[in-house]
Amino acid sequence: AFNTPLGGIVFAVEELAKTHINYFKTALFTAVIIAGLMAQTLAGSYLYLGYPKTSDVGLSIMFPVILVAGISGVLASKLSVLMLKINAWTKTLKNDRQQIAFLIASALVIASLAYFVNREILGSGKEIMERTLFTADKHEDWYVPIFRMIGPALSFTSGGAGGIFAPALSAGASIGSVVSGWIHLSPNETNVVILGGMVAFLTGITRAPFTSAIIVLEMTDRHSLIFHLMLAGMVSSLISVMVSKKSLYDLLKNSYLDEIRNNHS
Repeated sequence: AFNTPLGGIVFAVEELAKTHINYFKTALFTAVIIAGLMAQTLAGSYLYLGYPKTSDVGLSIMFPVILVAGISGVLASKLSVLMLKINAWTKTLKNDRQQIAFLIASALVIASLAYFVNREILGSGKEIMERTLFTADKHEDWYVPIFRMIGPALSFTSGGAGGIFAPALSAGASIGSVVSGWIHLSPNETNVVILGGMVAFLTGITRAPFTSAIIVLEMTDRHSLIFHLMLAGMVSSLISVMVSKKSLYDLLKNSYLDEIRNNHS
């Protein structure tokens, strides 16, 4: 989706490191590499976001990066817990009528927030990332990160189409944008903090800091920020464990396995 084949490989490595990698490492790595090559062949070597300006940024930017990483890690873990609670609650709905009612209610909430408050709750959030990174309009309102979490939470749990990676990146970008405005950073410093927020929020969801950092690096070609982004990922990974010890995908996997066992018992 992001034309980041290296990120896909690293994600496979980080996920397989949690289990018995020897059983299926060759098949999985081959599949990831083929997928990356096909994406590069069909879509070309493009950047998902582009080249944000990050020059002339001093080491003092590390402190805002750490701050945003901590906030993003906490909020991402809270979002994971919320999504799992909603998902568990939806399983208590006894018939199709109740499930349809929940779906309609979720759609109405999202549509109402988009119409009456801010349209940026809709979609993957790529517009937020592009606007804050590449225009002079770099600072979001304080409530945008909250809405960027509400939208994916309701969409994901109600069965709507869409993934979690892009919404997580845009939520992190909006957090970095808000905090940068509060502490009055320069445009280039703001870009660094926004990228750090993207890495941190995705890490809070996946608990895969290396994957998150490499995905953002491949999206933006900002290899000079490797330390900044890795720092954001590591801080988020450490902080998010305090809220929830396992990633969203681990908890969903356990939930699905329990459901399968219950159906067969």
